[in-house]
Amino acid sequence: MFRGGMMHQAARAIGALVIAGSVMGASGVVAQELRITQQVSGLETPWALAILPNGDVLVTERDGRLLRVREGTSHEVAGTPQVVDAGQGGLLDITLARDFDRSRTIFLTYAKALEGGAGTALAAAELSQDGARLENLRDLFTMSRGSAAGQHFGSRVVEARDGTLFVTVGERGDRPAAQDLGQHNGSVVRVNRDGTVPADNPFVGRDDVLPEIWSYGHRNPQGAALDLEGNLWVSEHGARGGDEVNAVRKGANYGWPVISYGRHYSGAKIGEGTAKEGMEQPAFYWDPSIAPSGLLVYSGKMFPDWRGDIFVGSLKFNYIARLKGDPLAEVAQISTPATARVRDIIEAPDGAIWFISVGNGAVYRISND
Repeated sequence: MFRGGMMHQAARAIGALVIAGSVMGASGVVAQELRITQQVSGLETPWALAILPNGDVLVTERDGRLLRVREGTSHEVAGTPQVVDAGQGGLLDITLARDFDRSRTIFLTYAKALEGGAGTALAAAELSQDGARLENLRDLFTMSRGSAAGQHFGSRVVEARDGTLFVTVGERGDRPAAQDLGQHNGSVVRVNRDGTVPADNPFVGRDDVLPEIWSYGHRNPQGAALDLEGNLWVSEHGARGGDEVNAVRKGANYGWPVISYGRHYSGAKIGEGTAKEGMEQPAFYWDPSIAPSGLLVYSGKMFPDWRGDIFVGSLKFNYIARLKGDPLAEVAQISTPATARVRDIIEAPDGAIWFISVGNGAVYRISND
């Protein structure tokens, strides 16, 4: 099903619901009390959010709608791309450009109609001064081929400190394709803001490799963020077990489907085991799977003790994991009625943590105020 940005009109409200939350430590003891406040409600399959400098909130809904919430109500933003709203596809991530104050540029990822089905695409546009519409919408990247499969689109976009863009692309259910450098399936790609290929991408100049590829061997990376040093981290779905957090390195192979700490849904063994020379080990993995989605590396602005910690939302077990240390370990969980199927998680300018609950169709704010 194809959906565009203005097919439905909808009103949403900022809620006043406040939930008493807590952080559970690894021992099961309550380690910290939190204030969790509902900010937006009544959403339909929300996927990603961004906070504008003026405090407005942008939320994508998978069916193709982009909502702008201001002063208690929301308005549909016109001019979004035509999406393939099927399976896990649709309108997915949203990220503000680092120079948004000047350029008004936003980046979107979405499922785009391609020959053979659909594939992950990255678009850029400018948000109008009144926030009512997107202008000059253009694709910066489209994966190499479409598929009729409804799963594993990725799909996050992160702007690196040098202004290039990282986009996570799932293997679209085609496991061997994640090891095929002639396809974008199962990769992290890197492009310039005009869609060209950076000259220092790892495979530039090789005729047998698509030049946008930065890393490969990924299954379905649905979370991505920079750490405090500017390095890229992703969270990705395994099969039955083997969900991973990975520190992404230039040109590296993350092993799927040759190595994994999980098993196929049938119970069968995956590939050759858990390790192979030339393939990266995850920084952390979950077994059983938690179905990880959004990932945040926290600055410490509001919660100084969390500086540098990684937060990952769980779609399956309805909590937010906090990870830290070397080796990386899950040290705590934020689990409340608000954390039902956490899809996205970001840090606001004031250091509060905002997240999307698909289960509640809502956006929440975690703070200590």
